[in-house]
Amino acid sequence: MDLGIAGKRALVCASSKGLGRGCAQALAEAGVDLVLNARGEEALLATAQEIRDRYNVNVTTIAADIATQEGRADVLKAAGEVDILVNNAGGPPPGVWSDWDRDDFIKALDANMLAPIELMKTLLPGMIDRKWGRVVNITSASVRSPIAQLGLSNSARAGLTGYVAGTARQVAQHGVTINNLLPGLHDTDRALSLAQAAANREGVSLEVAEEARNSANPTGRIGTPQEFGATCAFMCSVHAGFMVGQNILLDGGSFNSTT
Repeated sequence: MDLGIAGKRALVCASSKGLGRGCAQALAEAGVDLVLNARGEEALLATAQEIRDRYNVNVTTIAADIATQEGRADVLKAAGEVDILVNNAGGPPPGVWSDWDRDDFIKALDANMLAPIELMKTLLPGMIDRKWGRVVNITSASVRSPIAQLGLSNSARAGLTGYVAGTARQVAQHGVTINNLLPGLHDTDRALSLAQAAANREGVSLEVAEEARNSANPTGRIGTPQEFGATCAFMCSVHAGFMVGQNILLDGGSFNSTT
């Protein structure tokens, strides 16, 4: 399918690895020029060069922490005008309700709620002026089914979801859509670390822990960054203009619901 976005320009945050990289690759395959951001410069430069070589698109890189005011300023300066924004940032650490104080919540809100809101507020006016734009916020399946030990993430991402629900319906008339993409467990460094922690805790091999994890999903596996990226690219395409303010869950059926 031709996604109709060749020649557009996208800012993809936290895109040197994992799900952000999957989204960047899928957009590049559709002919989109990229601004890639991550904290680690080495991995970022390697990802950018691989995408240039494979897809022959323009790729700009900016190594910065998108969760900080200074980092966002640097990224926005490098990005300039973009047609597509993919918001993404690592989640806060797990714990239990009694572990977290006000500073922990402020840090989580800065990274997973306020940072994407600030990027949207800065870039949406240009999209509105050009009568076309796409925003995809990578949040979490925990927005639909909260995970107790991820209370910081649950809270911050739920706040972002509420903001998007209202804002998306205010900008849709201008040809600009905002939607959220909710990942379950995918084949990333995070999934590997969780499996290794389970193996250590249960005294089994990594392979046994991964098999148990995979069998718990209705598909018998975890997702791939490539299929996640393909979903993101479709949400950024000309075919998704009537998708407004939605939370698209991509978890292999782990969350069981009729809605």
